Amino acid sequence: MDGITTSSSFRQRDHLRKDETDRNQKEDEKHLVSNGSLDVRGRIADKRKTGGWKASPFIIVNEAAERLAFYAIAVSMVSYLVLEMHQSLPVAATHVTDWIGAAFVLTLLGAFVADAYLGRFLTIMVFSCIYAVGMVLLTISASIDSLRPPPCVGRVCVPASKNQTAFLYCSLALIALGTGGIKPCVSSFGADQFDETDEKEVYKKYSFFNWFFFAINIGALLGITVLVYVQVQKGYGWGFGIPTVAMFSSIAILAAGIPFYRYQKPMGSAFTRFIQVGVAAVQNHWKGTEVHRETVLFEVDTKESDISGARKLSRTEQYRFLNKAAVITNHEADTTNRWNVCTVKQVEECKSFIRVLPVWASTIALAISFAQLSTFFISQALIMDRKLGSNFLIPAGSIPVFASINALILVPIYEGWMVPILRRQTSHRRGITSLQRMGVGLFVSIFATISAAVVEKRRKDHYPVPFSMSVFWLLPQFFLMGSAEVFTYVGQL
Repeated sequence: MDGITTSSSFRQRDHLRKDETDRNQKEDEKHLVSNGSLDVRGRIADKRKTGGWKASPFIIVNEAAERLAFYAIAVSMVSYLVLEMHQSLPVAATHVTDWIGAAFVLTLLGAFVADAYLGRFLTIMVFSCIYAVGMVLLTISASIDSLRPPPCVGRVCVPASKNQTAFLYCSLALIALGTGGIKPCVSSFGADQFDETDEKEVYKKYSFFNWFFFAINIGALLGITVLVYVQVQKGYGWGFGIPTVAMFSSIAILAAGIPFYRYQKPMGSAFTRFIQVGVAAVQNHWKGTEVHRETVLFEVDTKESDISGARKLSRTEQYRFLNKAAVITNHEADTTNRWNVCTVKQVEECKSFIRVLPVWASTIALAISFAQLSTFFISQALIMDRKLGSNFLIPAGSIPVFASINALILVPIYEGWMVPILRRQTSHRRGITSLQRMGVGLFVSIFATISAAVVEKRRKDHYPVPFSMSVFWLLPQFFLMGSAEVFTYVGQL
């Protein structure tokens, strides 16, 4: 009898243990992310240990350090090419514009590598190392006399040789490649740290982007003030050497957060999938395929989509022509060949990209205007009176500080004061939508460029003698451009 009682007690205890284990397992599952993100060990990420504001500070500080390095170069390169490499002012401004443009175009390459092969984190690390090598070469170019032409004698300036120019441009090319790989990944990697299905984390993600932008301007502020001043006082070797150290520091800071990050697996090139949708849709259109609301479209039977780590998307009727890519015209054909038939997920992903294109296109004008901060606006400052008091001369490369200071002030004001007021008026959680915020920024940028044009006309008509017009006439255009960036850039993200 005692044996039977003991056996029953054991069974009851095992049952209680099983119930407790099940409860613990369910409790643990509640804290797992739902977007497929993994932790550093390859397991589904736990919200309690990874992501959110545990991981974000490393990304924000890394971005501040990287932007410090980039802006320190961007605002100084025109004067460096003119004063050290003996290029004319228009030629130097053109080369800097081309270099900045190349850095942004190369973001397509960085996005492709991240999506198809390395993932965002590894892409950032690899291209950061390329960036750092470019910074080292630039510092060497500015430090070794044989890599620059001799100083001007009177008005006679010997132009840089082909080898000297090639060495400099090689370093700038590596920096452009590096920033092109980092830029499309770092903000997205930050977004990966927040689970979209968790309302609390979604709200925190909006705040992350504001502070991310704040970090960009902190880096820019230090780059165009402290480092430009160092360049003027100590020379370009020091001026480029310190950003090089900052770049290596940014790599170390990002690496320090490895245990806390959430990682998304590479899901293949989105551009390839978009082309497949187009090819399959055209092929089926030529076959006379018609698509109606009741037409069955192809989708895989699994819970997740066939794109690793991505969830399925529901069918929409917008851009119905593309739905033809998901129609099976030959039931004996291989449905794994995406050049012949695509999934609903793949078609909807392509549609989402098309919907974003007008938003992207609308900001081209702002990008053109913003590029003037490092070229035309600096060229204006170079030939204006930059005296502050009797002893201090403001470096031309530091003039964009007006835009950065405005941005640093405006972000906290917008978050702490304007958003609550707008929220009461619009009932929108963020005060105004992202598109409305971008619209405000684009509208303000119009007045920034008008201001620049008015000041330049006044300089030519009323102050024909160089250095006779105060540089503080440029303050309105920098102030307005900084405001435009605050609204548009954060809305874009």
